[in-house]
Amino acid sequence: MLADREQEEAFQRFLRRVDDIAELVQGLNSTDPGVKEKATAEAEKRLHDQENSKEEESKTVVDRTVINTQASDVANAEAVNADGFLAILEKDAKERAKRRKRNEHLANALKEKGNDAFRKGDYVIAIQRYTEGLEILKDKQELYTNRAQAYLKMQEYEKAINDCEWALKCNEKCIKAYFLMGKAHLALKHFNESRQCYEKILQIDPQKESLFKDCMNEVNLEEKRMKDEERAMKEVESGKLAALSIEELLQKLDRPDQNILYYTGGIRLLTGAIKDCTEQTLFRTNNGFSILKDNEVVRRGFCAERKNAAEVDLSVSLLFLWQAVCTGNEENQRLLLTYPDVNAQLPKLLSSGVLEIQKQTLALISLYSENENGRRLLVRHQDLTKWLQILMMLVNSTDARASSAMNILSNLTEEERFKTQCRLMLSTSVLPLFTQLLTSVKLVNQAALARCIGIMGNLCADVVIRMQMAECKECWQACLKLVDECFDVGTPKYQECLFAVLGLMMNLLLESNGIIQRAIGVLSRILPASLSAVEEAVKGGVVKKMIKFLKAGGQIASNYGIKTLSICTRSNRQAQEDLVKSDKKFSVLMKLLESENEIIVGNAAFCLGQCLVVPGAATSLLNSNVVMILLKHAGGDATRTSVQENAAIALGKLCVAEPRHIVQLRKLNGLAILNSSMKYVHST
Repeated sequence: MLADREQEEAFQRFLRRVDDIAELVQGLNSTDPGVKEKATAEAEKRLHDQENSKEEESKTVVDRTVINTQASDVANAEAVNADGFLAILEKDAKERAKRRKRNEHLANALKEKGNDAFRKGDYVIAIQRYTEGLEILKDKQELYTNRAQAYLKMQEYEKAINDCEWALKCNEKCIKAYFLMGKAHLALKHFNESRQCYEKILQIDPQKESLFKDCMNEVNLEEKRMKDEERAMKEVESGKLAALSIEELLQKLDRPDQNILYYTGGIRLLTGAIKDCTEQTLFRTNNGFSILKDNEVVRRGFCAERKNAAEVDLSVSLLFLWQAVCTGNEENQRLLLTYPDVNAQLPKLLSSGVLEIQKQTLALISLYSENENGRRLLVRHQDLTKWLQILMMLVNSTDARASSAMNILSNLTEEERFKTQCRLMLSTSVLPLFTQLLTSVKLVNQAALARCIGIMGNLCADVVIRMQMAECKECWQACLKLVDECFDVGTPKYQECLFAVLGLMMNLLLESNGIIQRAIGVLSRILPASLSAVEEAVKGGVVKKMIKFLKAGGQIASNYGIKTLSICTRSNRQAQEDLVKSDKKFSVLMKLLESENEIIVGNAAFCLGQCLVVPGAATSLLNSNVVMILLKHAGGDATRTSVQENAAIALGKLCVAEPRHIVQLRKLNGLAILNSSMKYVHST
């Protein structure tokens, strides 16, 4: 009975192994990439286990022969069959690996052919090549996503979605598949599904936040556009007069070969009829933007190099119209910039010698620059390399154009791509103009010039621009000349420019109020980054000018001036000597050391410490209360650690340079603080 039971169990084990192997073979032949991959891994595991246990299994067979001959026969048969099958499976695995490698090579070749056809715009051929590749290798993710991209170009959105789903079966974290699927759903107006695809991208890779925001913004804009158009159509169907008037006016403007005054009048009437989003949408859906493209009289007048009075009126009327249809309407803003004539003419209109054309062009561009989507449209569709120069030239204007131009520039500097484009023209065109503006402070719009300096400072966040400005000797000389002229003039009229240029001549890293923010400029970025810049500023007498400015007093003046001196005296011996000569007995620094502003105190202590290396500097302070003041700040009254350290370092250097100050220190029981300060001195 025992032998029969063992024989039956052995036979059942054999049957189970046969079932397992049959299931494994079925998995290896599956068309589902996921199932096939799992089966391949299981087969390889079994082969590995079989190799490791051959010797042990051989011994087991011998032992079983001793115990039970009949059971042994079944076990031997099972082992022989299993070994034979696994050997075949091992051989098949090697063949499959070779075949896989060969298929990979063929599929990659077809993928490259498909990519080449895609780049040439032959999407039908591209799809064919990708399909041929998938017939060879069904689990190649790139072929699915590439074919999906081609299907998108062919507007076969359902097929694109299907391919993306197959790509995700190959790789569930394929970002490209989710991106393309989101695009396809968006094209089909499946807004929620599109958003879900983009949310998956962010879940897979949180660093794709910028891409996620762009995609979600695109979905939101498209959904809004569709709703706007549906609402507009309902108003047309209901017979609303305002809606019907838009259609009627556009039809009249569509009449060919009319006098230019006829079109100008019609455009002005159309502008007056556009009151809200519905009219803006009807203008777009009735092909209103094609006025310029389809009407030769309008196009010729708008594009004329030298415009007569009638052409000027026409151009101004068009600019008014586009402002009306683009205000708050991002889809209209996008559509307007897709017209080549508009793209080509905007820079020309911006630099037009006709006042009204220039004003209305600035007003139109302002609509774009005031929001992130609009700025990106400008950067994407316009070559802005010359815009910085054109807009800066408007600093010479005495009217609202100067302010409008600076608003646009300030907004554009928020876009990294604008900064990148500015690199191209900076050295050859922009810096010479900027230098000229700095040396013409009495002739230009001072408020606009102050803002222009701040804008240049913002551009200096770009390392390439910063380096170009740091190497411009003429720019440094112009900055120093402007400071000199502002001091000589001495009137409140030039105060804002004075603050601005001081911002250029320091590394401003403090919390700042509105007027200082406008004044942050070139030197706030490049003085700490360029020793040659500091040397040039010191040679131009910046230390003497700062001392003169600090004597005038004032919170903002003190912040600017002492920070500038801190930068200069930190690395330049000439600056240290100039400060000792200009500030007899350190009267200005002593006054700043008693300020209630700890940042001013910290910078003043730092400057003092740097200048005590100059022979005779420490001796000039013997009859002052400098020890008591520094001891108070170093002893812990200050809440900022940097203030305590700077004061302690200055105290230590003072006693090292002139030991007679130690007498005063003993009277104030400050030797412990001196010991602490000496640690700071040795570490510096």
